[in-house]
Amino acid sequence: MVSNPERRAALVDAGVEVLAREGARGLTFRAVDTEAGVPVGTASNYFTGREELLRQMDARLHQRLAPDPDVVAALMTRPKDRALVGAFMRDLMDRATRDRTGYLALLEMRLEATRRPELRASYTESLRGDLAEGMQFHREAGLPGGDGTVVVLYLAMLGLILEHLTMPDVLSGALPGADVPDDLVELIVSTVVPQERPEP
Repeated sequence: MVSNPERRAALVDAGVEVLAREGARGLTFRAVDTEAGVPVGTASNYFTGREELLRQMDARLHQRLAPDPDVVAALMTRPKDRALVGAFMRDLMDRATRDRTGYLALLEMRLEATRRPELRASYTESLRGDLAEGMQFHREAGLPGGDGTVVVLYLAMLGLILEHLTMPDVLSGALPGADVPDDLVELIVSTVVPQERPEP
């Protein structure tokens, strides 16, 4: 396999674009080469197969969609209350909206994982790791609610992001006067997160 980190990263990002636009069936090495603007056959020199490309795309998307450490540090200077949880959820929504292509590629990877057991195993491990990390962060930050709160936030925000990025008209007008997605983020947080963090 060829070792050129910059070229490999460009091919992975090209794969993200193809996957988000064309779906898993359109994710071929030829399509990735075309998207990256490189000679046909380049991607096959960097990846042993589609599964390896998908695994590297998963890792790359975690980087692309990760919170900005400076934003997290600034938010952590605030009181550890429900409002702070809301700020973190708004940041999550903002990141997904800014990198819509990346988030759509993640959704396509979920669908592809239902058809490929080997991908399902690695992707499940990746998502479980994200959830466990979120729980640990919530606990260590002293935010209100426990692990169950984080799980429900995860599920609710996943649904909101899915609708907002794929079928935004479903939510438009669902709650008259509500701004989508901002007011819905606030509704999720106020419904799920307790006012005070219960004593352990």
